[in-house]
Amino acid sequence: MAELTKLEGKLGEVLGLAMAAQGATEKVQKLDNLDPQLERELQRMHEEAKQTEERATEVAGELDGKKTAILEEAREVKQKATKMMSDYLDQAADALDGFEFLTMAEAGEVGHWEILRALNERARNSQVQELCEWALPIQQRHFEGARQGALQLASEEDPNEPNE
Repeated sequence: MAELTKLEGKLGEVLGLAMAAQGATEKVQKLDNLDPQLERELQRMHEEAKQTEERATEVAGELDGKKTAILEEAREVKQKATKMMSDYLDQAADALDGFEFLTMAEAGEVGHWEILRALNERARNSQVQELCEWALPIQQRHFEGARQGALQLASEEDPNEPNE
């Protein structure tokens, strides 16, 4: 398999995180105490993660002979992120737990996209630049949506109720 540059490896990471985000939004949608507005937010996040996966895969395909290695990196990152999610969101998880997890995950995605953009400042790959310009505002919106959802759910909790 082809050896990846730091830029190509980071592209694989953001691709893997987009793959994992689709599973995370599906899992959180199934948790208890989810109102319709938050459910719509999760559906939008899911669709945008799918679009991100498709666009990043397209860019990976344009990198000379590196698509297979980038996709392998993406699958490894997806697997790690999915394991982290399953550890965090156990059988007792509720919607607040789900949105807390998404807040952490989306913050991580924003950071990865910013790093990809920074690496590309020197690499000057126009396709990666275009992808970052498209994806970063979406990831920032996802983070803010997850954060606001978590805060909304937390404000509805009884703070004096026993922690389960």
